Amino acid sequence: MKKTNLLMNVALVSAFTFMTSCGGGQSNKTDETVEEEVSTESSEAGQRQSPLRKIDGNIGEAKVEIQYGAPSVRGRVVWGDLVPYNEVWRTGANESTYVDFDKDVKVEGAELKAGRYSLFTIPKQSGKWTVIFNSEWDLEHGHFQYKEENDVLRVESTPEYVDQSQEQLSIAIESPGIVVRWEKVKLPIKVE
Repeated sequence: MKKTNLLMNVALVSAFTFMTSCGGGQSNKTDETVEEEVSTESSEAGQRQSPLRKIDGNIGEAKVEIQYGAPSVRGRVVWGDLVPYNEVWRTGANESTYVDFDKDVKVEGAELKAGRYSLFTIPKQSGKWTVIFNSEWDLEHGHFQYKEENDVLRVESTPEYVDQSQEQLSIAIESPGIVVRWEKVKLPIKVE
């Protein structure tokens, strides 16, 4: 009897581990499903599927710090599916991406006071994307808690489409200021 119970427990744990590592056999995931998927811990590696990244650097005399969750493509259609067009996106995974400036800056020519802001974007299928700096920077679930009335600045930036796909989202402090890269999109945001 004890041997049978032990074998059943081993079989159940093995089945659960297999289903967890395969995503539970789900397909055609909605954005909400992706939210749960990227915010859960990976049982094997003990790390988030979309690791939390923190970078800092300088733009002119301003010190800049950025924190974001870095999702991977993992064979999914990103633009227009995982990240819908014409909808607010948290520009990362899990909690809100934030940007902290220790001095006043200009973003795409518009004034932005020193402070910490959540960074959102509105991807478009063609043309310029909207880049949003919002005063509520500590949102646990990113765009699901986004409120437009807390926008401090909205500007537009033109994405570039590149030949080589980048598997994991990255946000860098580099010319012309902040550059977002994921899949075949490069979004330069001018900051001075």
